[in-house]
Amino acid sequence: MANIKSAKKRIKVIETKTLRNKMIKSKAKTLSKKVLAAVAAGNKDDAKAAFKEAAQYLDKSAAKGVYHKNTVARKISNLQKAVNTL
Repeated sequence: MANIKSAKKRIKVIETKTLRNKMIKSKAKTLSKKVLAAVAAGNKDDAKAAFKEAAQYLDKSAAKGVYHKNTVARKISNLQKAVNTL
């Protein structure tokens, strides 16, 4: 356990950021699953709408530093490939 005041503060800040990142990643996974579910169901309109929402959210998460930009690019690319199969 930290004894120095600044180290204690860093622990609190890291816990807050970890929680924020976890929430953002969870929502990103949910949105990605919605796209894949729409593709599996064969619903092209829903898949495109879900893809648009997921891609925007993933881009925002990369801008916030939750994901690396190349990771987001890969995830969006894989979702786009799935939507294009319809």
